Amino acid sequence: MRIGEVAEKAGVSVRALRYYEQQDLLRSTRNPGGHRRYPGDAVERVRLIRRLYSMGLPSRTIREVLPFADSGVVSAELLELLAAERDRLDRQLTDLRDMRGRLHACIVEARRHDG
Repeated sequence: MRIGEVAEKAGVSVRALRYYEQQDLLRSTRNPGGHRRYPGDAVERVRLIRRLYSMGLPSRTIREVLPFADSGVVSAELLELLAAERDRLDRQLTDLRDMRGRLHACIVEARRHDG
């Protein structure tokens, strides 16, 4: 399948596909003319990659998760990896709540001096 076909069917840009390849998340071959060719399961692979990104996983983690998705095996290693990512997101949420609280306090203080 050509890059444009995969992009259209998966609902992503051609640039996104190139990025996924750079991140070693997706593979293609080249035809004699140098154009990328993707396997028949590339659209599903891209959809999976997008789902993993939507969970907040970075490329390096997605690269580690994909072999488990390919094998269909849920291992202790996979569960630990996903739990670590969940914990990372929890820390980010806590940090964001703290920043929001400081911003809110600043707004309240500014309004007290504005009127």
